[in-house]
Amino acid sequence: MKNIDTQRLDSPLGPVILAATMEGLCGVWFEGQRHGPSEERMQNWTPQTSNNFLQEASRQLPAYFAGELQRFDLPLDLSVGTPFQQSVWQALLSIPLGTSQSYGDLARRLDKPKAVRAVGAAVGRNPVSIIVPCHRILGAGGQLTGYAGGLWRKQALLKLEGHPDL
Repeated sequence: MKNIDTQRLDSPLGPVILAATMEGLCGVWFEGQRHGPSEERMQNWTPQTSNNFLQEASRQLPAYFAGELQRFDLPLDLSVGTPFQQSVWQALLSIPLGTSQSYGDLARRLDKPKAVRAVGAAVGRNPVSIIVPCHRILGAGGQLTGYAGGLWRKQALLKLEGHPDL
């Protein structure tokens, strides 16, 4: 089991929990978010402000919320996921700011056109919200669907990024 450092950060959309290993940032969750870390799991984490990855995330996230940062530059540790989940999360990283894709589009990009539900489940389990932009995935026809942090936050993030349909 990896040692995990953690820090809490206030954001315009509510408190955010950050987590990092020695390899990189491994978690960004809105407090109380579905599929976020349990209180029991977090008891083994070390509150830390000197972890370089947490410090950098604490600088970049406020700049993002202020509209001053277009692309995050943070080492990520996505090892908590299965190889399939990791492939989905890596694909999410290539969706440009201000754009979106459907779950079906993402499944086709991964050469798994019949795995739309599995892709959706992996998107929903993304442990690094905002930075791995799962909020840029929309339902067929462009409707807001499924966001573990709440649909109102998904809409706010897309609007912040200048998504043309919101």
